[in-house]
Amino acid sequence: MPLAVFWFFPMFVSIWLSFTNWDYISPTFDYVGVENYTTTLTSADFYQALWNTALFAVMTIIPTIIIGLLLALLLRKGLKGETWFRAFLFSPWITPMVAMSIVWTWIYEPDVGLMNQVLGWFHLPQPDWLTDSDTAIWAIIIVTVWKNAGWAMLFYSDALSKIPNDLYEVSHLEGASGLQRIKTVVLPLVSPTTLFLAIVSAINAIQAYDQIQVMTQGGPSGSTRTLLYLYYQMAFEQFQMGQATALATIIVVFTMLLSLIMFYASKRWVHY
Repeated sequence: MPLAVFWFFPMFVSIWLSFTNWDYISPTFDYVGVENYTTTLTSADFYQALWNTALFAVMTIIPTIIIGLLLALLLRKGLKGETWFRAFLFSPWITPMVAMSIVWTWIYEPDVGLMNQVLGWFHLPQPDWLTDSDTAIWAIIIVTVWKNAGWAMLFYSDALSKIPNDLYEVSHLEGASGLQRIKTVVLPLVSPTTLFLAIVSAINAIQAYDQIQVMTQGGPSGSTRTLLYLYYQMAFEQFQMGQATALATIIVVFTMLLSLIMFYASKRWVHY
C-alpha cells in the first residue's frame, strides 16, 4: 500500500500531467498530447543539460572509483591511526551536501578563497571558479568527488577484506610486482563492487541538485545545468509544469535503464 501511495500514484499523475499544458497556477489546462515530449527532445537546452549530465557523471564516477580503491589499498596496509584516518575520509559523505557546498563556495572565492591562494603559491592560473563557464562544472565535479570518495573507499575496503590471503601469497611466490598483483588479483575480484559503485554513482549524478543550486544555480550560461536542474527551472521558475513532468518522465526512463543494466550485469558476474 505505501508503495502505491508514494510511488505508483504520483508516477501516474506525473505522466498524466506530462500530456497537458498546466502552468502550475491556473485551475484549467488543455491536453497537448506528446507536444511536451517533442518540444523537450528538440530543445537546445535539453541537449546542453544532457551533455552536462553525461560529463558530470563520467567525471565524477571515474575519479571516485579510482580514489576510493587507492584509499582502500592504502588503509589495507595497516597504517598507524587507521581508524581516525578512515573516519576523516568518510566524514564528507555524512556531511549534508548543502553545508559542504556553502563551504566550498567560500573555498572557490576568487580573491580570498583557499583554492586560488594555493594555486597562487605555485604560480598557477587562478580562475573565477564559479562564474566562469569553462570551470564551473569542474568546480562542482571536485566537490562531488570529494564527498563520494570516502563512501567508495568503505565498499572497496569490505571487498578487499574478502580476498583470500593465499592469492596474494601465490602471486608473490610467482614473482609478481605490486602493480601486477593489483591487476591480476585485486581488480578482477573487486570488479562486482566497481560495477555497483559505477551504476549507483551514475544514478546519483542524474539526480544531482543540491550542489548545483547552492554554488551556481545552473549557470553561468547554463554550463552547470543538468537534467534535474533543468526540470526545476521548467517547473518552478518558468511554471511549465506539463513540459517539466515530461522531462521528469524522461529522467525516470534514463534511471530505469541504468538500473536494468546494473541487474543484468550483476547476474552475468554471478554466472561467470
